[in-house]
Amino acid sequence: MNPSVAHIGIAVSSIRDALPFYRDILGLAPGQPENADGATIVSLHVGDVDVELLEPADPSSPVAKFLAKRGPGIHHISYRVTDLDAALARCRAAGYQLIDETPRRGAGGRRIAFLHPKSTNGILLELTD
Repeated sequence: MNPSVAHIGIAVSSIRDALPFYRDILGLAPGQPENADGATIVSLHVGDVDVELLEPADPSSPVAKFLAKRGPGIHHISYRVTDLDAALARCRAAGYQLIDETPRRGAGGRRIAFLHPKSTNGILLELTD
């Protein structure tokens, strides 16, 4: 088991307004926008980790609800694991509350599953393989 940070999801009201810092100040090249879970997502590669800017495309999406409740900021942290199914089994056995009981497809077609922040010290965590 050798997990690593895959990406950090940042909820923003407008990718267009948030992007200049990453592009113009940090010099990062934004990836092509894609849609998943009712959000438009633009990825920026920072070293070995991606930053995903998440803009709600649907007012009932998880990102829209997050913005309405908490405002812009870090939405989730995604950890890459060797075996997602085994990691979820360990989570279940340890009593962590899963949002996704089984993996589903996320941005880039990757298999993902979320853990509820109530069981992870207030942080929405995503596991991916």
